[in-house]
Amino acid sequence: MSYGENYQDRGMVKWAGFYLSEHTNTLSNQTVAEKNCPQQKMQMDVDEIGTILSEAQLKNKQVAIQIEERDVNGYYKADTVGFIKGYDELGIFVGGTKIGYDEIRHVEFSNELKWSNTKRFKI
Repeated sequence: MSYGENYQDRGMVKWAGFYLSEHTNTLSNQTVAEKNCPQQKMQMDVDEIGTILSEAQLKNKQVAIQIEERDVNGYYKADTVGFIKGYDELGIFVGGTKIGYDEIRHVEFSNELKWSNTKRFKI
């Protein structure tokens, strides 16, 4: 019987020590970046979108809009947040950005805190 017949490979355990600190940093940074990517929101129908956009414009409410566009990694872009500045037959102007009606995936009222709602702390 030769030595090779009794040897049992430990599989990936033996390679775990070969990870360099740069590798582990890269992996942890990638994990953090993936957690911070905007998540896919529910696809809304045209009537729901129209109702929220109308109310936002009439009552001067800030909106957050997720557009139907992804980056090269398949992640959605960050929401466009702002007040509706105007509109035309093709889309709306939110802040300085024009968004086509057909690009809107999800819209909601932005829940940013107002300065008047923040608590004051004593030092």
